[in-house]
Amino acid sequence: MTVRPAAALGKPVADERTDVVIAFDDNRLIPALFGEFDQNLALIEQRLGVDVAARGNQVTLRGPADALTRARLALDILYGRLQSGHDVAPGDVDGAIRMATAAEAQLSLPSLEPKGRLAMAQIGTRRRTVMARSPAQDAYIRAFDRVELTFGIGPAGTGKTYLAVAYAAAMLERGAVDRLILSRPAIEAGERLGFLPGDMREKVDPYLRPLYDALYDMMPTDKVERGLQSGTIEVAPLAFMRGRTLSNAVVILDEAQNTTSMQMKMFLTRLGENSRMIVTGDPTQIDLPPGQLSGLNEAIGLLYDVSGIATVRFTAADVVRHPLVARIVEAYDAAERQDAGDRA
Repeated sequence: MTVRPAAALGKPVADERTDVVIAFDDNRLIPALFGEFDQNLALIEQRLGVDVAARGNQVTLRGPADALTRARLALDILYGRLQSGHDVAPGDVDGAIRMATAAEAQLSLPSLEPKGRLAMAQIGTRRRTVMARSPAQDAYIRAFDRVELTFGIGPAGTGKTYLAVAYAAAMLERGAVDRLILSRPAIEAGERLGFLPGDMREKVDPYLRPLYDALYDMMPTDKVERGLQSGTIEVAPLAFMRGRTLSNAVVILDEAQNTTSMQMKMFLTRLGENSRMIVTGDPTQIDLPPGQLSGLNEAIGLLYDVSGIATVRFTAADVVRHPLVARIVEAYDAAERQDAGDRA
C-alpha cells in the first residue's frame, strides 16, 4: 500500500482539509476491500467524517488531518485482513473503524507492528478466525493468554461470551487443554427451570443455547457432538461444578452476575493446573432476588489487585451487534445515571 499527499499529484489543498491518495498493490483484493457498490468506503466516509473517492486501485481521502489518519488506518487494517486470506464483512469494517479511532491511545502498546500497522488481536479456529472489533475486545483476547483468570464485564452484544468460547475452542484444537467446560448459573430472567418440560438435560439445554451456538460457530458440528458425548466438551449448570478440580481445561462461567457470593467463591476455587478461567457478566442485568449481593460484583471488588487476574470492562461503545443495540444500552445507562442522581 502506497500513501502520498494529493498535492503531489497537482491537486490543491484546502485551508483545513487535506487530500491523501492511497494506492493498493494487489488489484485482486480491491472489490472485497471497497465492498459492493463501495459500501465499505461509504461506511468509513460516514463514520469518520472524510470524503472518499475510489478510482481503480486508488482511494483519495479528503478531510481534517486527524480524520485522514483514522481513515487510512482503517483501510490498512482491512487490507491487511484480506492479505491474510480472510474475508471482510460489514462487521469487520465497523471493527476496523473502532480500532483506528482508538489507535492513538494504543501507540505505546506492543500491539503495534514495527511499520505502524495496528495488529488486532485474533483467535483462529478450524472454522473461522475472529478478530477484535474494539479496543476492549483487543484487551480481552490478549488477557486470555496472559493471566489464569479473566473477567469480562459489560452489556449485551459486546462479544464477551462469543470470544471466550472462541478462545476455548482454539485451545482445544491446538491440544493446549484436554477439555472445555462451559457453565451458567441456573437463574433465568423471570422464569424457572422447574416449569419447563423434560428431564434435567432437556430443561437446561435451551438455557445454555448461546454457549452451544458459539461452539458450533467455531468447530465442525460432528466434532462438537463427539466432544459432548465423550465429555471433552461439557456444558452444565453452575451447581454441577461443586466439589470438582478443573485441570487442563478452559472453564467459562457465563451470566455470572446471577451467581451468589458463595457460588462465585465455589466456582473460582475449582481452578486446577494448566487451566484458564473466563468469567463474563453484565452487572446491570442481575436476576437474583432483591437485596441479594451478586457474586460477580463482590469478586470484582475483592480481586481487583490480585496477581494473575485481569478485568476487562466493556461499554455501549463496544457493542458489535446491530447499531440499535448500542443505542438501547446507552438509553438504559442514561436512565440509571439519572435515577442515581435523583436519589443523591
